[in-house]
Amino acid sequence: MSKCSFNIPVSGNIQHVLGKAKTAIEKQGGSFTGDELSGSFNVNVLGNIEGSYTITGMEMFVDITSKPIFIPCSQIESFMRSQLA
Repeated sequence: MSKCSFNIPVSGNIQHVLGKAKTAIEKQGGSFTGDELSGSFNVNVLGNIEGSYTITGMEMFVDITSKPIFIPCSQIESFMRSQLA
C-alpha cells in the first residue's frame, strides 16, 4: 500500500469543516475520530484508505498512511478538497 501527504487550506469554523469531513467519511462506511488539533480516519473505497490529520492555524495537513496502489493520491486529495469546500 502506498502513502502520500498533502495540505488543505481551511477557511471558516474548524469544527464545521471537521464535521463535513466526518460526515463524508461516515457516508462511505468509514470512521473518523479527532478534534480541532489532530485525528485519524479510515474508509473502504475500492480498498482500505487510512490516514491522519493535524491542523495548524488555518491549514489541515493530511497524511495518507495506507491506500490501494491504483488510487492516485491526487484523487484522494481532490475528493477531500471538494468535501471540505
